[in-house]
Amino acid sequence: MHGPNAFPDAAMSSFRFKVASEPSEFEGIHRLNHRTFAGEIPQHAPDPSGRLVDRFHAANTYVVALREDVVVGMICVRGDRPFSLDAKLDDLDARLPPGHAACEVRLLSVDPDYRTGVVFRGLVGALARHCLDAGYTLALISGTDRQLKLYRHLGFVPFGPLVGAPGARFQPMYLTLGAYLARASAFADRPAHAEDHGDIEPANFLPGPVTLRPGVLAALAAPPVSHRGEAFEVAFDSVRARLRRLANARHVQVLLGSGTLANDAVAGQLALAGAPGVVLSAGEFGDRLADHAARAGLDAHVARKPWGEPFRRADVEAALDARPEAGWLWAVHCETSTGVLADLPMLAAVCAARGVRLCVDAISTLGTLPVDLAGVHLATGVSGKALGSAAGLAFVFHSGPLACGAGRLPRYLDLALYADAGGVPFTHSSNLVGALHAALCSIEACPNRPAATAADAAWLRAELRARGYAVVTPDADAAPAVVTFEAPEGHASADVGARMEEAGFLLSYRSGYLLARGWLQVCLMGAYPRHRLPALVDALARIAPPRKLGVAVGAWRAAACA
Repeated sequence: MHGPNAFPDAAMSSFRFKVASEPSEFEGIHRLNHRTFAGEIPQHAPDPSGRLVDRFHAANTYVVALREDVVVGMICVRGDRPFSLDAKLDDLDARLPPGHAACEVRLLSVDPDYRTGVVFRGLVGALARHCLDAGYTLALISGTDRQLKLYRHLGFVPFGPLVGAPGARFQPMYLTLGAYLARASAFADRPAHAEDHGDIEPANFLPGPVTLRPGVLAALAAPPVSHRGEAFEVAFDSVRARLRRLANARHVQVLLGSGTLANDAVAGQLALAGAPGVVLSAGEFGDRLADHAARAGLDAHVARKPWGEPFRRADVEAALDARPEAGWLWAVHCETSTGVLADLPMLAAVCAARGVRLCVDAISTLGTLPVDLAGVHLATGVSGKALGSAAGLAFVFHSGPLACGAGRLPRYLDLALYADAGGVPFTHSSNLVGALHAALCSIEACPNRPAATAADAAWLRAELRARGYAVVTPDADAAPAVVTFEAPEGHASADVGARMEEAGFLLSYRSGYLLARGWLQVCLMGAYPRHRLPALVDALARIAPPRKLGVAVGAWRAAACA
């Protein structure tokens, strides 16, 4: 969570908080479970073995507090239905706020000798970080009636009647992600053993490089293998299959390079087709698509709107009407400079109705929200940013056969050459492929992550506006991974960004197009530290408080377009 540690270092450093993984830890869990729920709270009959194995044990994830490798506290979570509350309450879902990824938290227990509050806060903090990373946005508990005041203080909302037998009564309660973020300071901070040297790792809210998960880092550090070997072939084929599933695409080629390379390869394919087309631009990356088209010698009409404004159906149809012979349309799915999300289904429907091939830059959307490329001719992505791997791999998704560029395109941009060679015509990096494989596996293991990212972004936009900051993109058109806002009047964005770095928060502000407009960005990509979002807003309010509420982005647009 955020803020200074609430407990003396000596007290916290005597405990370790972790997800249980060792046989000795699970044995300690069963014994503590028995002492608490068959001894103190008569929820279960005592067993001569002194062990109580929870009926959901196989599906539980346990966080434990260890002192000298002895389990002195525990709490567990599971996301699989049915929950224990499903058996205790009729119509559980009807009693809960809709639209959430729910988990159930159970079996909170601390050895009586360690009930000083330190272990409780450490357990709750470690569990919260696990739930945030897993993408849950709603936590359910059966709170003992002995501690209802504490649970309410933490933001839990009671619902339904008390459950359980006399002497072991529990109140069903839930905690939403928004309530958690609003009360994050009431939860535990990081355990002191994780910061023994006093260093605080900066909270990375950049669009890249993003914070990498341990499995991705391990793959990057592995010994490299030949791109012609069987091990590489298996990993590479798996990566391509996972990318196709992620984007609902028929084909994908993987290149060594950045998103710029991928878009150059798309421009090359459009040049081979020979038809004129339309580029949509309402920001820096739309402008870059126009530049790709110009450098490739494409006959392109560029339809522009002010930065921060979305293209509506009427805008797209008007742009195509202005170039009735257009054979393709090229647009950015998430305009990263502003945070505007294009209406991809609308673009696909308009293009399909006119027989126009749709091409999309999906670099900032893959991994943050469901992307369906079924109606897209060509689309680009990268391994970094929202997919949470290291930069260095670029993708081009395609719906059908590719035009051959022999004699007309540089070899490195000839996508047909990749397809004909099974995807690997040239040297590839086994480490980058392995890291991407680990990142894609992590995404597949956490299907709730896009919903959680969207909830984080919605909370952040609302909180920034409530404190008087001007957010560039309206909620209805906002992408979940990018929140762009103006530096308050009287504050230079470069100074604000530099001071936020000093405070431990890495924001995006150094790009020329951001500096020119006085904008900063919070990007929710990779393994971003969700639990530090409230602290980020608090730090921003200290460093650059707005002079007045309701600063209008419209005023900036009017001045910029004058």
